[in-house]
Amino acid sequence: MSITAPRGTQDILPDRSGDWQNLEKKIREICVLYGFGEVRTPIFESTELFQRGIGETTDVVSKEMYTFADRGGRSMTLRPENTASVVRAFLEHKLYAERKVHKFYYMGPMFRHDRPQAGRYRQFNQFGVEEIGSRDPAVDAEIIAMAFQLFRELGLTDLVLHLNSVGCPACRPVYRQKLLDFFADKHDSLCEDCRARLDKNPLRVLDCKEDGERMITAGVPLITDCLCEECKDHFHKVQSYLTAAGIEFELDPRLVRGLDYYTKTAFEIMYAPLGAQSTICGGGRYDGLIEEVGGPSTPGIGFAVGMERLLLTLREQGLLPPVLKERPVFIVALGDAAKEKAFTLQQSLRGKGIYAEIDMMSRSMKGQMKTADKLAAVFAVIIGDEELAAQCAQVRNMETKEQEAVPFTALVSYIERHKKG
Repeated sequence: MSITAPRGTQDILPDRSGDWQNLEKKIREICVLYGFGEVRTPIFESTELFQRGIGETTDVVSKEMYTFADRGGRSMTLRPENTASVVRAFLEHKLYAERKVHKFYYMGPMFRHDRPQAGRYRQFNQFGVEEIGSRDPAVDAEIIAMAFQLFRELGLTDLVLHLNSVGCPACRPVYRQKLLDFFADKHDSLCEDCRARLDKNPLRVLDCKEDGERMITAGVPLITDCLCEECKDHFHKVQSYLTAAGIEFELDPRLVRGLDYYTKTAFEIMYAPLGAQSTICGGGRYDGLIEEVGGPSTPGIGFAVGMERLLLTLREQGLLPPVLKERPVFIVALGDAAKEKAFTLQQSLRGKGIYAEIDMMSRSMKGQMKTADKLAAVFAVIIGDEELAAQCAQVRNMETKEQEAVPFTALVSYIERHKKG
């Protein structure tokens, strides 16, 4: 019986890793442009962090986490998302003592026991940003603009921003009671999960794939009708900044996102050509999260992008740029003595930052030249008994087919000079 990768995981082989590297490079360029620095957190954390940070009534915590006991009996969880981990790092290293806006970005694997499908895996990679320390609505607009610039520079133009406010601790209890009143005579019509979570967090019903849309159609109260004056003002200013930046949006009072820590601004960016599964980015403000996990009252906002789904979208739309591969110098060695010399020259070339290869399969000269062609070599450096006796290699330009003898002592400088030219 052969051993295969676990369901919901994948191997990224060299023929596809170039696409990942190009995407990561573009992400890093945008992050630097907006002043974000990279943070790298552990792949597993204390389970309590996610229970307190994400919310025990969410599907992520109740159904999807990979949780295990370590050898000390402590409950650990492979991170299902990274905002809680970034917040934990922010607190652990006392960054809140620096009274400024902290800008973080991350890329890395997350883990959720979800149903695998196209672009969705149980081990998946996520890019995200977190901006911590300011309640200014301009910050909300800034990170949304950042996401839009990334997607547009990747070639995605048919983008739709869905925007909502999910309130704050001052106004959400009012909305919660309205939801409870609305669901009072509908308890039996809800799915089992929603009935179980109704008393703890009725907003989760709106996020349910089974009940959410049906309840909207049935006339469920909207949170935007319950916002306090502070939340209304914040939401209005976010919209003003987005309009000033030329970013169009649709107000979506149904949008609550799937994690409990969101307050005020919540948003998703849709790419229309994907149809029903069109969300490529989601995020929002979490002004109470840092306090929830034991820190001082500190505001924050962020977003996350599933990188597999983004790459799939770019591939399907023909937007992945060609992966430019470095063209090597291929040293053709005929015989053991020639191969030893070729190995020495190869290392000398690499020492100068020049990509060089030699044959490791004991092929004939014809076979080695075929390999040089397959690798799109710039030069083929041919060494046989005659070349060893003359202390010169035959250097063939693989494009012009011109060939000349070059002394071994001058070979590296010759390649350097002509490769640059």
